[in-house]
Amino acid sequence: MENLNSALHERMRADSRLYVLGEDITDPYGGAFKVTRGLSQAHPDRVITTPISENGIVGVAAGLAMTGDAAIVEIMFGDFAGLAFDQVLNFASKSVSMYGRPHPMRLMVRCPSGGGRGYGPTHSQTLLKHFIGIPGLSLFELSPFHDNRTVLAHMMALGEPCVFIEDKVLYTRRTAADGRVDDLFDYDFLGARDIAPAHVYADADADVDCLVIAPGGMAERALAAMRDLLLRHEINCRLVVPSRLYPVETEALLSAARRASHVCVVEESTAGGTWGAEVAHVLHERLWGRLSRPVRLVHSADSVIPAAVHLEREVLVQADTIRDAVLADLRGERSPV
Repeated sequence: MENLNSALHERMRADSRLYVLGEDITDPYGGAFKVTRGLSQAHPDRVITTPISENGIVGVAAGLAMTGDAAIVEIMFGDFAGLAFDQVLNFASKSVSMYGRPHPMRLMVRCPSGGGRGYGPTHSQTLLKHFIGIPGLSLFELSPFHDNRTVLAHMMALGEPCVFIEDKVLYTRRTAADGRVDDLFDYDFLGARDIAPAHVYADADADVDCLVIAPGGMAERALAAMRDLLLRHEINCRLVVPSRLYPVETEALLSAARRASHVCVVEESTAGGTWGAEVAHVLHERLWGRLSRPVRLVHSADSVIPAAVHLEREVLVQADTIRDAVLADLRGERSPV
């Protein structure tokens, strides 16, 4: 959270035409998750607490972007981004290109998302899949490996609307630094840019039994599964964590997948029309002759998300969900999830 807060402060200092809008984002409250803490004190004229109207907030922000300003919207809980879907789908994303010439739209919609905190059915969802495939809209996800100062600057420089999925669990985690994750795993990037997908491994020279591809909110659980697979089963996995989810970072994912005969894509959303399915499509199309079997997709259960912690764990993807999927894949078994 500190890195994201610092990134917002840096963007506000760098761009005098940038506004931040959202519900209860001004001090002393500083937002439901305190990500906007201190912004309203430093920039009182450009940090605006709004009424509870996601459709109205995003509409105003898109209007600012359309007239040459820039805007960052905080949706208090990403579940309610659905209330702003029309503004994203039919106004902001289309305004980039429907006026006969390219028109920059510097708009970012931040969506605190995901479960793991006992918030129940309407405050724990990941709605990423509902924004996949909209022309003129880019999707990013908060990552423990990417510096948000670089990521936010990149999104603003794109000149097109972006949705930024932020798994709430990551607000309490440290951002990795200096190429080291922990006592077992190191990381680098699949490209020269700092926003290129992160690449996590235990041994850079070892054969890869399975490549795991997961967005930032799943990274910690994927790493726990990889540790168990390596230490207890001698199965060596690597993890790829993209910052930009859509359009898919095709070449980077392909370069990593070519080293593995098995690929497992993990996401917290329920199955059906997902980012993971889009990744699997890209890999199938380009690597069908190299992969030993179809790409394994791991999702949360087809269920509302309970508030009770023990029931929530049964619905959402956990480390052992990922471990069991990889084991089943390597043994040629039917998916356990």
